[in-house]
Amino acid sequence: MTTAKTVLIDAHGGPEAMYLADRPLGQPGPGEVLIRHKAIGLNFIDVYQRSGLYKLPLPAALGMEASGVIEAVGDGVTHLRPGDRAAYACQPPGAYTEARVMPAGQVCPLPDAVSFEDAAAMMLKGLTTHYLFRRTTPIAKGDTVLFHAAAGGVGLIACQWARAEGITLIGTAGSDEKCALAAQHGATHTINYRREDFTAKVRELTDGRGVDVVMDSVGADTFEGSLNCLKPLGMMISFGNASGPVPPFDLSILAAKGSLKITRPTLFAHIADPATCQQMAADLFDMVTSGKIKIRIDQRFPLADVVKAHEALEGRKTTGATILLP
Repeated sequence: MTTAKTVLIDAHGGPEAMYLADRPLGQPGPGEVLIRHKAIGLNFIDVYQRSGLYKLPLPAALGMEASGVIEAVGDGVTHLRPGDRAAYACQPPGAYTEARVMPAGQVCPLPDAVSFEDAAAMMLKGLTTHYLFRRTTPIAKGDTVLFHAAAGGVGLIACQWARAEGITLIGTAGSDEKCALAAQHGATHTINYRREDFTAKVRELTDGRGVDVVMDSVGADTFEGSLNCLKPLGMMISFGNASGPVPPFDLSILAAKGSLKITRPTLFAHIADPATCQQMAADLFDMVTSGKIKIRIDQRFPLADVVKAHEALEGRKTTGATILLP
């Protein structure tokens, strides 16, 4: 039987919980494809699943996005054929592998103009950016958005997306170098949160009004400050927990601060319908092939060095996107 080298965990824990093993590779059943990976994306959700913040049934494979070539398709799969280039960001986990059999609905045909490496670096982050700007709350040209971790993988795509759509983006980051990177990618203003109180600076930049929308993947460390940056009727989008989960809070705070709105979306709810997922991916590919968005990959690790990759991501030592190469 054919096998594929795959990253697994037997227990939740630190980066050292991951190990590489040969895993049997079968043939696709109805509605499935066999894809051989060329590049694999690294994301904070992988850390959450490994650590146990998001529980997985154990033992578990990790990884949510990759790109590669379709080797076989099961009955009922019509949008992909053997030999096609493809990419995905979807459930179930298991992308940290040389090849896998998986459901086909959210696996998307990849245009020739998008490289395998760029695709692996942009599917989860780019589709996340898509739902943040187009599917969560109305955001119009001229609106102002506060985006935390603006020099990260999602952040650099978000900066470019905002610039392309005429949206003012205020980006926060933890160093002057990261702020400069966000500015280069389209952030209108940047704030080094280690040197400045981001809430006070946002109020200054908006002449005291506050922003229309906050997009916050940091979680516990920025939650209260983020609420204080919103104008009345503003929307708080909490879409990650890089600093830890947001603790329980009193809903009446939202009333006191001006009838604020709050949501905690996930990408996987937005792409659950295959037709919607395929359309979102097509929109994303258009943004990239048109040149409006360029994908920045600053770190590449062999799949065998996945522990080092996680250590770099958790240590805030990365900028842009990180990929694993099988």
